[in-house]
Amino acid sequence: MSDPRLHNVLIIGSGPAGLTAAIYAARANLKPICIEGFNAGGLIAGGQLMFTTDVENFPGFPEGIHGAELMQRMRDQAERQGAELVTADVQKVDFSARPFKVWVGEGEDVLHLAKAVIIATGARANYLGLPSEDQLKNKGVSACAVCDGALYRGQDVVVVGGGDSAMEEASYLAGLCKSVTLVHRRDEFRASKAMQNRLTSHDRIRILFSHVVEDVLDVAEDRVTAVRVKDLKTGDPSIVPCQAMFVAIGHTPMTELFKGQVEMHSNGYLRTQPSTATTSVPGVFAAGDVADWVYRQAVTAAGTGCMAALECERWLSSHEA
Repeated sequence: MSDPRLHNVLIIGSGPAGLTAAIYAARANLKPICIEGFNAGGLIAGGQLMFTTDVENFPGFPEGIHGAELMQRMRDQAERQGAELVTADVQKVDFSARPFKVWVGEGEDVLHLAKAVIIATGARANYLGLPSEDQLKNKGVSACAVCDGALYRGQDVVVVGGGDSAMEEASYLAGLCKSVTLVHRRDEFRASKAMQNRLTSHDRIRILFSHVVEDVLDVAEDRVTAVRVKDLKTGDPSIVPCQAMFVAIGHTPMTELFKGQVEMHSNGYLRTQPSTATTSVPGVFAAGDVADWVYRQAVTAAGTGCMAALECERWLSSHEA
């Protein structure tokens, strides 16, 4: 086996955060390598946008752009600037000493060494697990109202969840849509009282307490036409006509690899110093949804990818000086 390669900066992940970091690091002549992923945690190279059809809120695309095309353009730009991309999953890391160690491939068969690392593995949305839900993703089933809500302007939609995120999604959609039905499995909300009061007093929002979604209609039509819900207290089913269902039951950060390596928040997201991409380990930076559970937008992920690359370049310069 050949000796492991030593890189100035190794980027783990290839969504908007990882690829933006790769672009900036390449332009700084750091010759970055980006391990873009293969199928870790159900996400593929390019991240969540690879499963998104129309992206209408990314600056520079007034007519909108397909999510996969946007990521391909970012990927092409990173390669054109000089970044090396590897389509494989990182299996293990060791940040206990520099150079950092990163094992890549199914059998942990390729060891890479890095002077600095940027983590951009993202987070995946939690869904209900219904077969019909999966078949209708991006055809009326979404986990992001800010991303897709405008597509259903003036129509009827359903939101599933009962926390602050669900409340915020419902409130946002109520400003766009004809009606919003909020489906919550419990008989009370976990969200803040102020948020609850805002929703319960809104004339476009209807709340179904103690209900669960059993099915999303209609796979045969290849679009959402309604959801079938069940009253958990009576067992009675009912149909709620709608053109979209927004699932707001949380996200899972892709941080399993980094447990015991860098500090995390109690919710599993990587902890960074305020207003920076710096983690608890000098030389390791975090960008995008892996450290952000508030905004979770492609444009904010790209912004923090830029931050991570600039901080990384400055850190390497000062350290090697």
